[in-house]
Amino acid sequence: MRRILFAVAAAGALSALGACTASGGEEVNTPGLADRGVTMTTVKPTRQDLTNKVSLTGKVQLSPTFGLVAPIDGEIRYLDVKASTSTPTKPTKVANIWVSGKATPIEVPAGAIFSGRLVDDRSKVTAGMPIVSAKQVGYGVVADIDGSQAYQISDKLESVQAQIKSGPGPFPCTVLGTLAALPAGTIPEPVTPTPNPTASAAPPRVIGQQQQQQPSEPTGMRLVCIPPADVKAINGAAATVEVITARAANALVLPVEAVAGSQGKGKVDVVKADQTRETREVTLGLSDGKVIEIKSGLTGDETVAVPGPNLPAAKNQEPMPGFTK
Repeated sequence: MRRILFAVAAAGALSALGACTASGGEEVNTPGLADRGVTMTTVKPTRQDLTNKVSLTGKVQLSPTFGLVAPIDGEIRYLDVKASTSTPTKPTKVANIWVSGKATPIEVPAGAIFSGRLVDDRSKVTAGMPIVSAKQVGYGVVADIDGSQAYQISDKLESVQAQIKSGPGPFPCTVLGTLAALPAGTIPEPVTPTPNPTASAAPPRVIGQQQQQQPSEPTGMRLVCIPPADVKAINGAAATVEVITARAANALVLPVEAVAGSQGKGKVDVVKADQTRETREVTLGLSDGKVIEIKSGLTGDETVAVPGPNLPAAKNQEPMPGFTK
């Protein structure tokens, strides 16, 4: 019995010693050092060309409507535009934007007809605001844009390619107007001069095509482009539109899993020679969904941990007066 009690006591003592560290306290974790037994995956930055692409679903449409935007801030003053009796071969001047006594003309491009005012006459407008609607004479490719794609392609369009399903393509497609959604256009009635009672009676004025012209209907957010003249188009045919918004040559990149953050700012965990980790801030650029451009913050010689660092959780906000947690 005495031997059994001694063995139990010795086992307890060894267990207690195993639970202590050299300092006699709790177990110490080295900051930045991975836990024992954890297999760490690492990568090194590489360089490659990057292209930011957005794919849109569209269709061929006859006489699509597109919008023109104000190029500058100012006051818009519309002109009275006569209805076209044929396809315009020259740009059609439809308004001026006035700033400090100087007028900037607004013109509907050749091959399209004016189809509506989008804001009130003599109203203040800002650069980029849709102000005029126009209708392309002939075929175009119209692709709808949802909210998640809008800001990806609104700033810059480097090139646009279209492919008609089971038909021609891919071919370059020339973008018309703005990508923004358009309100319904308005075309004012032509003004009939007040008759002079002292003048001899004149035959009644006949209102021709100006009265028959239909203003444009509202549209959603979409891209409108026109194919080359030699492309055979069929109204209603399905199409795919590929938009390239930006390119980066020989960019320094990491897998997206190695980076935390977005909107131009991020963080990565750099693994040092002693296996400790240092969280470093980086500036982000283009991404193709697999890799992301590192514009600054790394030299390219670092070893980076995968996955990237966890961003700190948002701190609980203080309760507003009158409320309790």
